[in-house]
Amino acid sequence: MNRLFIIFIFVFSTALNASGDSSIGEKKSMACVGCHGPNGNSLMPNFPKLAGQGEGYLVKQLKDYKSGARFDPIMAGQVAALSDQDMEDIAAYFSTQKITQGFAKKGANIELGEKIYRGGKKEGEVAACIACHGPEGLGVPSAKFPALASQHSMYLVKQINAFRQFSLNSQTGSTTASRSNDYEGMMTGLAKGLTNVEIEAVSEYIAGLH
Repeated sequence: MNRLFIIFIFVFSTALNASGDSSIGEKKSMACVGCHGPNGNSLMPNFPKLAGQGEGYLVKQLKDYKSGARFDPIMAGQVAALSDQDMEDIAAYFSTQKITQGFAKKGANIELGEKIYRGGKKEGEVAACIACHGPEGLGVPSAKFPALASQHSMYLVKQINAFRQFSLNSQTGSTTASRSNDYEGMMTGLAKGLTNVEIEAVSEYIAGLH
């Protein structure tokens, strides 16, 4: 109850202070096309689609890559020379683009994925994804909770595994690459209760949301 109350306050008290220029951002985004595709619609499943993503979320991720709060060797090099204004302009551009429709691969366990996305999992105290990402996977831009619908399932699996690995590292002392730049440890806490099969299922379900 306390966490839900905190989330409620956070969502409705966070103002949208967008100051990016999408037309300028389009020009600055040319360096992104190689991995993220035209208009932010990546054709390669290991690179995320950026089209239609919340502007605030994109700015946060770019800043996290630059500060080291989130690490990726490719992105670290890409953001090194970007100013805050560059990041805001690029984010403004991608946020105004339309994401291409995604799909779940044939044979995916959609039923299990939907169950987790909409209802969570009691064992392991896994909260429902719908709470932060919405019934249609559109996220909550004002709270910088990302849109997930139509995202590549391969990319989603990679990110959920990275969040889970952070918890495993904390328990075992391992230094395996992980991710922990989530709000209040929500994703690291959620991911540690999911199995590989469940991560695959929920990622495929999300990929097919539209």
